[in-house]
Amino acid sequence: MRVGLPAEPIGDAALAPVLGARKDGRENAETSRSLLLTVLGELVRPGGGSAWTQSLVETMDLLGVGEKAARQAIGRLGERNWLRGDRVGRRTRWSFTPTLERLLDDGAERIYRFGHDQPRWDGRWLLVFASIPERRRQLRYQMTVGLSWAGFGSLAPAVWVSPWVDREPEAEQVLVELGVEGVTSFRSELGQFGDPHGVVARAWDLDTVRGHYGNFLAGLEDLGPSDPASTARDLVTLVHRWRRFPFLDPGLPRDLLPDGWPAAESADRFRTLHAGWRTESARWWAATEAKFAS
Repeated sequence: MRVGLPAEPIGDAALAPVLGARKDGRENAETSRSLLLTVLGELVRPGGGSAWTQSLVETMDLLGVGEKAARQAIGRLGERNWLRGDRVGRRTRWSFTPTLERLLDDGAERIYRFGHDQPRWDGRWLLVFASIPERRRQLRYQMTVGLSWAGFGSLAPAVWVSPWVDREPEAEQVLVELGVEGVTSFRSELGQFGDPHGVVARAWDLDTVRGHYGNFLAGLEDLGPSDPASTARDLVTLVHRWRRFPFLDPGLPRDLLPDGWPAAESADRFRTLHAGWRTESARWWAATEAKFAS
């Protein structure tokens, strides 16, 4: 028996909330589903891309999610055609659909590449003028969130800016998916008035982003695995906390960042811990799958 609905396309505007990002930086409200997606990306996919229901439930229990909530989260992903359930006797084995594979690929690309050295900034800015009437207020909010997740800041109502001119396709994707019309874009440099740091201060709230980094670094003190199960738990927790930052942090050039910007330190800590816990976590997952295989 197979469970699922027709596949739906996943764009950037859909990817961020699935990966736990909110515009205010708080945890996604659908915590169980969000955690399950991290489990699928960190444990299930490297382990072959399929899993028994019991293995997923046991893993979610490590993360503080009860059996009922875990089964509901699994079922929701099946209903959205992100997981395919195949009956094996009285049990169900879940495997990835192409939709979920694409989502996890896109998410992994953002999560693991984020924090690497940026290319040198050439001093140019990308400006996007996109206006939505007040009667379409919800669409205006979706545009604001989508462009913010793509790294754009707002200089004024309907005026969006990025120091990376090659992000124009990302803005286009957001605006086309929302059906925004009458958009104009420019590639330009500052003239005699203003300075780059003034543009940054006006367009982005970096103090809030710095605070999220501080919380992330402080939260690492809570992690410290002592056995294979706790290693798997802490690996998933680490990735779950980190994966919002590619959307919360606009990824500005080093020349435009304030002194002591914590992104590099946070990314280094993430990569070091992730590399140290990955192998032991994979062993624990393989043992868990084997336990429920018979």
